[in-house]
Amino acid sequence: MAMTRYIDPFTDFGFKRIFGSAENKHFLISFLNDLLDIEHKIVDLEYRNLEQLGLNIIDRKAVFDVYCTDEKNNNFIVELQRSQQKYFKDRSVYYTSFPIQEQSKKGDWDYHLKKVFFVGILDFTIDELDEHFLSKVQLKDENNQVFYDKLTYYYIQLPHFKKQDTELSSHLEHWLYYLRHLADSESVPVSFQSDDIIKEAFDVAEFIALSKDEQFAYQLDLKARLDYKNVMDYAREQAEAQGMKQGLAEGIEKGKKEEKIAIAKSLLDILDTNTIALKTGLSAIDIESLKNEGVK
Repeated sequence: MAMTRYIDPFTDFGFKRIFGSAENKHFLISFLNDLLDIEHKIVDLEYRNLEQLGLNIIDRKAVFDVYCTDEKNNNFIVELQRSQQKYFKDRSVYYTSFPIQEQSKKGDWDYHLKKVFFVGILDFTIDELDEHFLSKVQLKDENNQVFYDKLTYYYIQLPHFKKQDTELSSHLEHWLYYLRHLADSESVPVSFQSDDIIKEAFDVAEFIALSKDEQFAYQLDLKARLDYKNVMDYAREQAEAQGMKQGLAEGIEKGKKEEKIAIAKSLLDILDTNTIALKTGLSAIDIESLKNEGVK
């Protein structure tokens, strides 16, 4: 399998290597500090065990990659989603219910909760969201005032992020460019040369920097993603082809109907209704309707 210079962050292996390991947590800290609208910046993160939440982390359609807490016990869930799902919003709300329930205490408890942040990095768009690449969602009242600020969702729609490397205006946009273009890059863009942390993220993502076992694991992961993509592309092509066939059939049927109507109109002054219906295949009701149109 031909390899690009950098691994694909939209694979389980790629995203977890860059953002999901303790040794590289400074990348995730930088990304979250750039993204989240929080008063105090994150200083440190502790990665949590996803299996404790009862979640299946082996899922080729969706990569639930990171669950972590900061030094203030705020909770962060980061999910890389590469294929569209019908109930993705429901899914994200469902996921945030786990770190909320996890905070419950035995005995006397005043229900005080720490903040929960959900970050969805999406390789597709959500119809209900606007065309901005970043949307922040919170519980609000009917006057559009924030009702509860401890539960926040960030949805990043990467297809809407179309800036070139020379057009980037914030450090967050540097990270988004990195995520969207890493797998297709052959070198670190010139505009990133002074950005030490993202330059390091490029180095970590080099395929040749992986051990032989890691290279093999990545190739298996990439193959799974490409296989899934090929299956979906083929299904889409088949659906489109079927749609074209159906459209052609409907067009032919419409043409035949219009031809019958034209013939019937030419016979209205010559033959009776039943005879015209017999010769054209139209119903007697259709013929009478044509006659009425002529009277009008």
